[in-house]
Amino acid sequence: MAKTDFSCGLDAALAVIGGKWKPLILYHLTYQARRYGDLRRAIGNVSDKMLIQQLKELEADSVVGRLDFKEIPPKVEYSITPFGQTLAEALKPLCGWGNEHMLEVAKMVSRREASETSTT
Repeated sequence: MAKTDFSCGLDAALAVIGGKWKPLILYHLTYQARRYGDLRRAIGNVSDKMLIQQLKELEADSVVGRLDFKEIPPKVEYSITPFGQTLAEALKPLCGWGNEHMLEVAKMVSRREASETSTT
């Protein structure tokens, strides 16, 4: 199956936001543009390599814009594009679900990690 042969709308959406960090990048850019270091601190435990890779992919997909101020030291700012804003709006209900079920999900993840540790 070619990459443009999506089985459903969710398949198409995941082609854009697939990966652990892309939804978090969108979340943190939804309300304000951010410089790279600020974005990395906001996201948390992400490596520079992974964040740069995810930002480049989102930029290539026209979800995120990158503004290079051509200064030394380098100053780069990332912002969400109008296309990216439509995707961020679609993710808001998922964010709400996560907020509502955060404690239950934390317990579930702890159980999963304990189970994985006991089987290795």
